Amino acid sequence: MPSSLRQPPSSSGTTKMEASDPGARTGPGAPEGGSAPRRHTWVWVVIVLLLIAAGIVLYRMHSSSQAASKSKDSSTQTVSVGVTTVQQRDVPFYLTGLGSVTAYNTVTVHTRVDGQIMQVFFKEGQFVREGDVLIEIDPRPYQVALDQAQGQLAKDVASQNDAKVNLNRYQTLWQEGVVARQQLDTQQATVGQFDGAIQSDKAQIDSARLNLTYSRITSPINGRVGLRLVDPGNIVHATDTNGMLVITQVQPIAVIFTLPEDNLPQVVAQMKNGQLAVQAYSRDDNAKLADGKLLMIDNQIDQTTGTVKLKSEFDNHDNSLWPNQFVNIRLFLSVRKDAIVVPSAVIQSGAQGSFAYVIGSDNKAEVRPIQVDFSEGNISVIHQGLKAGEQVVVDGADKLQSGSTVTTHQSTPNRNQTGDSSTEPHP
Repeated sequence: MPSSLRQPPSSSGTTKMEASDPGARTGPGAPEGGSAPRRHTWVWVVIVLLLIAAGIVLYRMHSSSQAASKSKDSSTQTVSVGVTTVQQRDVPFYLTGLGSVTAYNTVTVHTRVDGQIMQVFFKEGQFVREGDVLIEIDPRPYQVALDQAQGQLAKDVASQNDAKVNLNRYQTLWQEGVVARQQLDTQQATVGQFDGAIQSDKAQIDSARLNLTYSRITSPINGRVGLRLVDPGNIVHATDTNGMLVITQVQPIAVIFTLPEDNLPQVVAQMKNGQLAVQAYSRDDNAKLADGKLLMIDNQIDQTTGTVKLKSEFDNHDNSLWPNQFVNIRLFLSVRKDAIVVPSAVIQSGAQGSFAYVIGSDNKAEVRPIQVDFSEGNISVIHQGLKAGEQVVVDGADKLQSGSTVTTHQSTPNRNQTGDSSTEPHP
């Protein structure tokens, strides 16, 4: 090519090219199209991801190492726990249910005669005995009726005596043939009519006396008087719907409670051996209120609840039970002889069922599966799994696992755990 046509690159041309393509590289071997920065970006992304993955792996390995170290330390470190000794003794067996106190008898006192109330002889809340006078209704109208009936009786008796005298005369005259037989028969009928009148007068007298008695209202039962519903001066009638007072018999008193129908065969079987004892406890189940006896079982099961009602009786001499009070009832069935007993806190629950930690002679904890027969208060009767005299953990079991080394101290049992109240055999 002629040299006149060959133009060297000018600096202005080079500047323009650099300005139009900032990412372009000069010199031999420069990549085309600007692909080098993109490759560098992907390389850094891959490096960051690899670093993150490596960090996760290292963190998991460190956590596993710490867990294994902790597990090893826990199996080797000594744990302080409270223990108690498994006991073997007689334990009473109770069935428990919710009961409602019911007055043995409840009487709403009504008047049987009409009249004005003159006096009220009782105070609200007073205990009264059968026959005590409670209210007096104005007796004067009934006293007047009695006097009138007695006067009518006297009149009819006098008339009858006169008719009897005339009858004797007619009998003599008839025998002499002076009067006819018909006249004698008429006089005999007159005497008979007075007999009927006298009987009617006596009935009127008895009715007046009865009304006079009804004007003094007396207590039909021994019991406690509730709120007064009438006051002196009120007019009362025998047809009144509301009564004048309510008396409830609270000595003795009854408690109706329920038990599941599944317990019915046990109760029936024990009733054949004699009368069953019943205990009433407060709603919080901490205080025993009274001792009583089972009277009867209802004659049908409630299908809606699957329970049966039972009625018990309590002497209630100290008035610890009141009508409509809710109580917890414990029905004594039998005594479990030589039962294996532990505090309920000993029993632990797991996926395989109930278990307990037993401390061996080497001061190591052993997981022992157990079967609980029943619980009574704060103690439990063990059917299978423990023996009398073994040491079991009652406090600090949450820190244990099978094979843990322990140092033991005797746990102080509470009243229910020792059986001083709820676990002593029923007399």
